Amino acid sequence: MMAIEKYDEPPIAVPRDLDLLSLVGKKSYFLFGPRQTGKSFLIHQRLQGSRVYNLLDTATFLTLSQNPGRISEEIGPREKLVVIDEIQRVPTLLNEVHLLIEERGIRFLLTGSSPRKLRRGGVNLLGGRARTAYLHPLTSKELGERFDLRMALHRGLLPSIYFSDDPDADLAAYAGTYLQEEIAAEGAARNIPAFSRFLKVAALCSGTMINITNIASDAQVPRTTVHEYFEILRDTLLLHELPAWRKSAKRKPILTSKYYLFDVGVASHLQGRKVTPRTSEFGEAFEAFIMHELISWRDYRSGDALSYWRSTSGYEVDFVLGDHTAVEVKAKENISPDDLRSLKAIAEEKRLKRCICVSLEKRSRRVDGIVILPYREFLENLWDGQYN
Repeated sequence: MMAIEKYDEPPIAVPRDLDLLSLVGKKSYFLFGPRQTGKSFLIHQRLQGSRVYNLLDTATFLTLSQNPGRISEEIGPREKLVVIDEIQRVPTLLNEVHLLIEERGIRFLLTGSSPRKLRRGGVNLLGGRARTAYLHPLTSKELGERFDLRMALHRGLLPSIYFSDDPDADLAAYAGTYLQEEIAAEGAARNIPAFSRFLKVAALCSGTMINITNIASDAQVPRTTVHEYFEILRDTLLLHELPAWRKSAKRKPILTSKYYLFDVGVASHLQGRKVTPRTSEFGEAFEAFIMHELISWRDYRSGDALSYWRSTSGYEVDFVLGDHTAVEVKAKENISPDDLRSLKAIAEEKRLKRCICVSLEKRSRRVDGIVILPYREFLENLWDGQYN
């Protein structure tokens, strides 16, 4: 019988918003998230006493890759919950998982930092017998009083880096580990130097509409390769796509998606930029941070679609939550009427309940039906379920 795995605790343990016990109470789940988001520690924290197979452990990996059927021999008749950490390393285990779900009613939590291998090559994805959840970097709600905006924008919100005594070195190591382990080891990209160049260009384009031709030129790779590389970023959970909101009638919308890297600290490191107040870099990082909070809120709580709106005439609103809330993000301490032009334009469509400008102002106020909110108040309202 394999031993229950033990995991090193992060410098400061942060209670996570994702409730694993509720997830696996009645159904098996895939749990995906980028490296170092805290999946393994969350398992140790919330599912103590459960059988855990950690496929990053060399002995466990070798044993189960050579004999996947061993897992059914080791699981006792009274065990009802089993965790397989980094399931993408031995995809053939999913055949055994399938049988154990069907024949013995066992529930599984199957975690991974990259679902890429599981989406390719005819791998058994359990035919609806397992749902999918995602774990993201830390949120402001999870950090509570330990949240600091400037710290988050500089370091990002990966737990080990947010609390690091040398975040710059750890961010550099993270980028190197990603290229080595997620890309090279999986054979996702054959030309690692070319992918590395592309990754830096993609980071500079985070939060913007993508111009494939320009990216291909800057990264010195063919256009077709750029499409392939963006797919790799999506499949390895390093990239979030933000589609266009298409329901405006008075003004014709642009339909091109925008893309954001998953963590503001990783993005800033790849960009080679320092995030300092009252700069354009600070504004871009602030917007990316709000995007992260919205993505986490969507996946942990609401399930609402997220999009952005831009008209062919030049109006643009950063985020549209479902079909009920427009959100514009301004890293400014004094919002002017000109900052609200795009929100006023989308309000004229009369399809949304509310329009909000998230800002660095100290107190909330209302201008022509638009609510200007300090970012902390916006985030408190978001996580309290006030926007639906």
